[in-house]
Amino acid sequence: MSESIDRRFNRLAEGYARFRPTCPAELVDRVADECSSHRLAWEPGCGSGQATPHLAARFDDVLATDPAASAVASAIPIRGVRYEVGRSESCSLERGVVNCVAVSQAAHWFDMNAFAAEVHRVAAPSCVVALWCYDRPRTSPTVDAVVDHLYFDVLAGCWDAGRAHIDTRYADLVFPFNERSINVPNYEMSWTADQMIGYLSTWSAVDTFAQRGRGDAVECVASDLRKAWEDVERRVQWPVGMRFGTVS
Repeated sequence: MSESIDRRFNRLAEGYARFRPTCPAELVDRVADECSSHRLAWEPGCGSGQATPHLAARFDDVLATDPAASAVASAIPIRGVRYEVGRSESCSLERGVVNCVAVSQAAHWFDMNAFAAEVHRVAAPSCVVALWCYDRPRTSPTVDAVVDHLYFDVLAGCWDAGRAHIDTRYADLVFPFNERSINVPNYEMSWTADQMIGYLSTWSAVDTFAQRGRGDAVECVASDLRKAWEDVERRVQWPVGMRFGTVS
């Protein structure tokens, strides 16, 4: 990344908590159904907890970690969940205790080799590893064209290298585990134009655009987006990419 991940996402934490889409419960259920035990899950890169409540519903205990202290501070307290500020390369768990490692929209920021080593350290037998991302939101051809103009044109040169993994929906992400495929649902919300604008403002490249003194990138497209959206709620879908496997 162009700067430390914690500094970047400390700035974005409030927007993440307000505007990021909620992970479908069905997606976490599908992952949890593959686990032979539901005693403990680790969620590195938890952000402000878009997937954490669903993990808490399926596992006795959850450790949710993130390097951005502001993100962890904005997470809603949940019974059975312990939040910690920490990176994916190390955590406070003992060796051989984790039944599931679940990572939502964060693995593209990881040092994957160091993360894999930590997963192997903390994994219990048959531990499940699920890393997933969601791609650009899809709404309608006219709205999608405005979103894509922001993504590809206005923000050109502002995306960190890790974002390319989302463009392939994690197909090219290093995944040193015993892999197989599972079917999971896409993210889906019913949103207004204002909610979409709030979400777009949480993109990391929008933050980079502003840090370079170029202003508010989303404002460059806001008028066109509102016109394309019209004064209605629209169904928004984010296509999901999933890498799933188990630890030897």
